[in-house]
Amino acid sequence: MSTRPGKTLLLDTPSLYFRAYFGVPESVEAPDGTPVNAVRGLLDFIDRLVKDHRPDRLVACMDADWRPRWRVELIPSYKAHRVAEEHPEGADTEEVPDTLSPQVPVIEEVLDAIGIARVGVAGYEADDVIGSYAARATGPVDIVTGDRDLYQLVDDTRRVRVLYPVKGVGTLQVTDDAVLRAKYGVDGSGYADLALLRGDPSDGLPGVPGIGEKTAARLLERFGDLAGIMAAVDDPGSGLTPSQRKRLAEARPYLAVAPKVVRVATDVPLPAVDTELPRSPRDPAALDALASRWGLGGSLQRLLDTLAG
Repeated sequence: MSTRPGKTLLLDTPSLYFRAYFGVPESVEAPDGTPVNAVRGLLDFIDRLVKDHRPDRLVACMDADWRPRWRVELIPSYKAHRVAEEHPEGADTEEVPDTLSPQVPVIEEVLDAIGIARVGVAGYEADDVIGSYAARATGPVDIVTGDRDLYQLVDDTRRVRVLYPVKGVGTLQVTDDAVLRAKYGVDGSGYADLALLRGDPSDGLPGVPGIGEKTAARLLERFGDLAGIMAAVDDPGSGLTPSQRKRLAEARPYLAVAPKVVRVATDVPLPAVDTELPRSPRDPAALDALASRWGLGGSLQRLLDTLAG
C-alpha cells in the first residue's frame, strides 16, 4: 500500500455483495439466464461510493477464510450456525444462497479486470484485512461495511471512520467516535470489549449471561476496559454488585479468549498490490469478454465512466 497521504476506501466486499444480492432482484440476469444481481449490484455500489467519496485508493477486502480455525479453536461456537459443511482439516463451507455462490468468482474476475485491488489473506477474514490496511494508512480511511464489528476500528485521531449502509450505499451512517459514544456509550477503542461482554448471536459469541449492552457500557465507563473490569471482580471494594461479580467470575474462561476472537487483527501480512484507484481497465479484453458473457451492461459502464472521470 502506498505511503503517500490520501483517502483510502476499504470495502468489506462480502458484506456488500450479500447486500447487493438481497437488494437487487434475481431477475437481473446474464444472457443465458444466470442471475447476476450481486455482481451488478456490487458494481453499482462501488460506482456510487467512488462518486460520493472520491478516494485516492480503493481496496476490495475479501474473506480468504470466513471462519478461521484459530478463532474456532478459542471459541468453538464462533459462526458455527452458518456452517453448511464442516471440514476437520480445512476451511469450513459457509451457508450461502445457491444463486449467490456462483456470482462470487465472477465478482472477483471483474474486479481484477478493472484493476481494483482485491485482497484476501489465507487464514484471515475480510475484517482482518481491513484492520491491517487501516492500521498502516497514512491518510484518512473510510471503511464501508454492514458489519458493526468493525466499529472497533473507528478512531477520530487517526481519521478512521465506518460508513454503515442505511439504505443501499446512497444513505450511509458516517460513524465516528462521537456517534459511537452517543449510541453505545463507548468510542471505537472500547467497542470490542463492549461487543464481547454483550455477546453476538449472529457470530456465535455467547457474551456474559446477564450483562447486556447497557450494563457493559456502564462497566466500561467505570472501570476503563475489560482488564479493569476483571481487576474489579477480584477487588471486594470495587462496587460491583454481587450478581455482576458472580457472572463475570463464572465467565472467566470465555473472557480469557474472547478478546483475540472479537478483536480485528491488525498485523495481517498484506500482499504488495497497487491500491491506487484505477483510471482505466487493467485488462480491457478480459473485461469486454466478461461484460458480454455476464451481461454487465450499464452497471459496468457507469463505473468505468466514473473511474475515468
